[in-house]
Amino acid sequence: MTQQSTARRGTAVWALVITSVASFMGALDNLVVTTALPNIREDLGGGLEDLEWTVSAYTLTFAVLLMTGAALGDRFGRRRIFALGLGIFTAASAAAALSDGIDGLVAARAVQGVGAAILMPLSLTLLTAAVPAARRGAALGVWGAVQGIAVATGPLVGGALTEHISWHWIFWLNVPIGVIVIPLVLLRLDESRNAGSRLDLPGTALASASLFGIVYGLVRGNPDGWTSGTVLTSLIGGSVLLLGFVAYETRAKHPMLPMRLFRSRAFSAVNGASLLMFVGMFGSIFLLSQFLQGVGGYSPTEAGIRMLPWTGMSLIVAPLAGILSDRIGGGPVVAAGLALQAVSLGWIAALLSADFSYGPYLPAFVVGGIGMALYFAPAANVVMSSVRPSEQGIASGANNAVRELGGALGVAVLSAVFASRGGYETPQAFVDGLRPAVWAGAAGVAVGALAAFLIPRRVGASAATPHDADADADAETGAGTGTGTGAGTEEGGTGTAPSGPDARTPVGV
Repeated sequence: MTQQSTARRGTAVWALVITSVASFMGALDNLVVTTALPNIREDLGGGLEDLEWTVSAYTLTFAVLLMTGAALGDRFGRRRIFALGLGIFTAASAAAALSDGIDGLVAARAVQGVGAAILMPLSLTLLTAAVPAARRGAALGVWGAVQGIAVATGPLVGGALTEHISWHWIFWLNVPIGVIVIPLVLLRLDESRNAGSRLDLPGTALASASLFGIVYGLVRGNPDGWTSGTVLTSLIGGSVLLLGFVAYETRAKHPMLPMRLFRSRAFSAVNGASLLMFVGMFGSIFLLSQFLQGVGGYSPTEAGIRMLPWTGMSLIVAPLAGILSDRIGGGPVVAAGLALQAVSLGWIAALLSADFSYGPYLPAFVVGGIGMALYFAPAANVVMSSVRPSEQGIASGANNAVRELGGALGVAVLSAVFASRGGYETPQAFVDGLRPAVWAGAAGVAVGALAAFLIPRRVGASAATPHDADADADAETGAGTGTGTGAGTEEGGTGTAPSGPDARTPVGV
């Protein structure tokens, strides 16, 4: 092994560790506060709406600014902006832990979401740039496993810390990790940027405003009523602004999100599948964690432990899924994962009963965990492999925004189904609402599996002119940041592109 290849391997390992830890923090805080809400209310006061905002404030700023964070990294340097986002997230976590009133906590949670919106998409971009194409599936498998575990175990971590120490430690936990990781980002990661990138201020404003309107409407739909003026104005206004964003980006000279990316069958299909996956997964986990406590009679910690066969499978299976996607392509693996997730949710829905016994649910949880694990890493690999190297930052931001939108939509829609058919009054009322909600989640994920079948078996940005390929190669700066994106042709052809540390995928649309 040459000295250069040894150094490259070391950079890739550091990139995997750093980006996985940072993305774990960002993903964990999405739902970590949910099981601590009763204790927070007891300590800080506030009404139900205030408590809801401790969750929603994070979701809102996170979803709205994901593409902006990616664009800033492309323009000013991904490592630099990633470190900035991590710093914002860490400082906001300390502020949340020190909050002595509910308003201060909500404000700190909103700032946390800003930091997470910066670090989450750039973690994927930096990892992709650091890992040779031939090993990227395995690396993204680990990254995906960590992120999947963070999303799914948020309520468990929050419940355990609240039950055994204090709700403040939900936020204090992030501080020492951030203090350690920020210097490592600056010392161990290579800088990269899209040298030709310019900030698209009108596009950024339109994207942020449209996502704000849509996510705000989804978050407030159930508590305020779907026909309330505020919710309807937010949803309709956000949708109109989204159409305006698409129209503007189609004509913009330097678009924030080039609309031609969606001409790629792989890019469009994986984003559609991601949206539906998060609709079913987020909404179902949100309700099932309450089912285990309200009907099963478990404490938050006990409920989280009993969901580990579902959530913990990611740690075992996701790295293998990444390796498998390198061998047979990401599309079949993503489709299989979503199909298994749909089967699992349907299985759980069929089992639901007020006379709860954990044993029959265990196989369904295991199948769901395998399905979730098969989705995360291959989906990330498909996203990054279907665009030019210089566009991987904004592609990651767009995919993360789609996922977050799917999560908000899933919680809102499945909660609405639950409320229309049942309630919290008795165990039977809870089951009456939960069963159709989980069936709805299963149906959404099943449609996502069908969308995933549209992903070509071998994904790569399709051929373009040599000038375009050279431009992309020149745009990536920093030592040791090869950004080859895998082999194959986009529409399922049999041609292959070179792989390895210095490989460059032919580009274009």
